[in-house]
Amino acid sequence: MSGGKMDVSVVVVSWNTKELVRQCLKSLESARSHLAVEVILVDNASTDGTVELVREQFPHARILQTATNLGFAKANNLGIEISSGECVALINSDVVVPDGCLEKMVEYMKEQPGIGMLGPKMILRDGTVGCSVYRFPTIWNWFCNAFALNRFFKASKAFNNFEILDFNPNAIQDVDVLTGWFWMVRRIALTQVGVLDDRFFMYGEDIDWPKRFHKAGLRVVFYPEAQAIHYCGASSSQAPTRFYVEMNRANLQYFRKHHGLPGVIGFWIATWFHQVIRIISYCFAYVLGQSDRAMSAYKVRRSFACLLWLMGLKRLSEVR
Repeated sequence: MSGGKMDVSVVVVSWNTKELVRQCLKSLESARSHLAVEVILVDNASTDGTVELVREQFPHARILQTATNLGFAKANNLGIEISSGECVALINSDVVVPDGCLEKMVEYMKEQPGIGMLGPKMILRDGTVGCSVYRFPTIWNWFCNAFALNRFFKASKAFNNFEILDFNPNAIQDVDVLTGWFWMVRRIALTQVGVLDDRFFMYGEDIDWPKRFHKAGLRVVFYPEAQAIHYCGASSSQAPTRFYVEMNRANLQYFRKHHGLPGVIGFWIATWFHQVIRIISYCFAYVLGQSDRAMSAYKVRRSFACLLWLMGLKRLSEVR
């Protein structure tokens, strides 16, 4: 690129995922022979030697090491702040990027100037297609999700929740929400939309950011011509109950930000019933032995912790 400009800046945030980070950065190597790519690792105070490994094996990568875990949004914003690419790709540390993926996405962004955000097809570790596209959540579809109305009335669009059950994963299409496992955004779009809202610690920002792109009149597009492999939940799996409650807290933040007081009340009621229903159903599953008892017991504890948080009887920092 003339003037030393980068085609794409790749920002990867890590938190104690050393081996996954190694695989992710290694998979990006081939793209560097076809594009001007800069790789930025923002490490959220890992203690597993992630930074040392990257310094040794990927000396071209720029590293930002934080003193504490800043969360997903704030850490990505630090990476965006020092990036210089015409496009910025935010890629989770548990993603492997096959040959040609970045190149296809950059080229498509150049061909379609109205696109602000682009996301590839998600391939799970077993080779199946993962869900990376959703509708915007509303009070109504949150209730549908809480009471599983979309499962009981699959043929009725009136009871569909924010999942898109008839989504075609092989068609290029404009969508509401692209989940935050792998985003590519245009540099010029960042001047209109701004960076991630770092009031979201983890989760929620991947609904809020696409919402803001839409409000700015920019297209959010699912692009299955490019695909990448997602190992899913690497950081959150280290503290599953805490991150389950964190996910619900983030959704509450989203409803407060975009739907005001009615959204907060609707979310609270729907989520309260949802957790109570889960506790009762998994208690029955445990007693009747209809599923893995250890898993049933864990899900009861997880929903009970969420219920205590929702009712103000336990702070998020107390959830284990």
